[in-house]
Amino acid sequence: MTIYLGTGGYSDPDLLGVLYPATTKKTDFLAAYSRHYSAVEINSSFYAPLGQKAFAGMVNKSQGRVKFAIKLHQDFSHRLTATAESAAAFLQAITPILAADCLASLLIQFPHGFDRTLAHRQYLANLVSWFAGLPIAIEFRHESWHIAQVYASFSQQGLSWCSVDYPDIAGLPPSRLIFTNRTGYLRLHGKNVNWWDAHSAAERHDYRYNDTEMQAWAQTIANQKNHFDQLYIFFENTVKGHAVYNIATLARALAQLDMPVHKIDILKT
Repeated sequence: MTIYLGTGGYSDPDLLGVLYPATTKKTDFLAAYSRHYSAVEINSSFYAPLGQKAFAGMVNKSQGRVKFAIKLHQDFSHRLTATAESAAAFLQAITPILAADCLASLLIQFPHGFDRTLAHRQYLANLVSWFAGLPIAIEFRHESWHIAQVYASFSQQGLSWCSVDYPDIAGLPPSRLIFTNRTGYLRLHGKNVNWWDAHSAAERHDYRYNDTEMQAWAQTIANQKNHFDQLYIFFENTVKGHAVYNIATLARALAQLDMPVHKIDILKT
């Protein structure tokens, strides 16, 4: 059993002076990141397609020490305009990640408007088929997907349910940890109750979990330790360096429960 801790992205300048030395150049962020954590979620790929050269650079800068979870471009999840050809182009681009055995998972995050209609279920089936054989984690924000029938289908297909922790407010998925295969995926967004009023992702994620909250998550994970072999946990609250402090707190809480954390150097905070 292995638990990987990391952040959603590695390029937030708020990590300077917290995770990275204050004088670190942006081109050296990933190299610095790889000295501390062994997994990272790439979110920039959602906004603009990344080429093979970019992914090769990630492998080189991290010296193969980091597992990459790669978020699919919004054409696949939001615009629903992706095709088998665009999927093939993406697979070609991530060849360096695959060759280095550095893929944690593909991440597909559907918006709230993607409900469980017949058309959307058919689209999802096609989408999954384009990436057959690769680990895939899927996040649904619409409540119609959060049912036992979908969990069972995921288990049959070998798909990972993307568990999340969002503020406890209307319009966001419930916070729970669900395993549909032996690889789990958890995204921690914080509990900022002003989520819907925020003007940016940074504002939405401006929240630092307290020790009690991290201890509760550690216990939740420990309670389900027989349900997974690998668990990837990504903190999305990199603003103000919140994620760095929370990773350290969660790592300590897990250690107290005899839960192994795959790490290189968790900072003392």
